Amino acid sequence: MDMNTTMGAGLPDWLTPVAWTFTILALLSLAVIAADIWALGHRHRTATSEITWVGAALFLGPAALVLYRRYGRSSHTDAQPTDTRPVIVDSLPGGTASALAHIVGVPLVIASGLTIAGIDLWVMILVIAVLATAVLTVHERTATGVSTATALARAALTVAAFDIGMGGWMLLLHFNDLMPPATDVRFWFLMQIGILAGLLTGAPVVARLRRTTRLATAL
Repeated sequence: MDMNTTMGAGLPDWLTPVAWTFTILALLSLAVIAADIWALGHRHRTATSEITWVGAALFLGPAALVLYRRYGRSSHTDAQPTDTRPVIVDSLPGGTASALAHIVGVPLVIASGLTIAGIDLWVMILVIAVLATAVLTVHERTATGVSTATALARAALTVAAFDIGMGGWMLLLHFNDLMPPATDVRFWFLMQIGILAGLLTGAPVVARLRRTTRLATAL
């Protein structure tokens, strides 16, 4: 029997149209934000901030447009003190780092065939964490102006807290036969839910870091 036919067998049928609907809306939202930044000229001080807002649409869908209009559009950022923004806004770099890490890491692990204890999920979690930490380190370095070592430490703490939700969600799906293959649109939709779980578990760390090191620029 093909293992791909049994993966995610416990998922309801209605999840497929929901996943496709969300994916389409997310891509449309991504296109709107990208066009506003790069075509209409609402540029940010750093490229990583621009990528953060574009990538946020992948896991927030249309909700990213609402946050972007209120907190992300470059014409408003100078008037948004860091300590008055909701924590979710400062958590977006971690979410985007995770989304990008999934896009790169999942196919990489599948192509490599690497497993731990016969399960590729453990490798996925590790690879995604490493990639997300690297991406977030670059953002921390450029956005806050801190040293590379400090940026790495901040990124590692954030990703560790984030992975409590994201990794826990992935393990919950896997061990309950609810994880579809990566070629299934439901897999990517469920990963976006996992990123939202990561935002929740990572929020306390992000809030703490925000209090100890004020961001040099708004997102």
